[in-house]
Amino acid sequence: MRDAAILLVEDNDDDVALTIRAFKKNNIRNTVVVARDGVEALDYLFATGAHSGRDRNDLPQVVLLDLKLPKLEGLEVLRRIRAEERTKTLPIVVLTSSKEEQDLIASYRLGCNSYVRKPVDFDEFVEAARQLGLYWLLLNEAPPR
Repeated sequence: MRDAAILLVEDNDDDVALTIRAFKKNNIRNTVVVARDGVEALDYLFATGAHSGRDRNDLPQVVLLDLKLPKLEGLEVLRRIRAEERTKTLPIVVLTSSKEEQDLIASYRLGCNSYVRKPVDFDEFVEAARQLGLYWLLLNEAPPR
């Protein structure tokens, strides 16, 4: 699949490893940049803090965003991404274990493109990763930057 980066915003090391393993199993070879909290995700996207030397115009192809994050929760990360003109149309998939209907509704109201609950079973997770990769990295036509 294409070579653009995937920004994975996830604080759980097991979920990070599982996601990367599932991508590899599905031949998704895009670079996966991991942000372990909401602040780090925004620093990466806006080239601030620890990522201040990064080209801020080099955006990932898709952001996989967990909701339950330290420092800054996922819904606030989503709000700030959508508030910035440069990242307003960046594809964002909420990838979470939350089964709260309020999280689902809030995510869509704030502008997520998709909401996916993490499957518990590894084979189901591998299939979900395959489908995410196929759609967001290969089939989806992103708006011009």
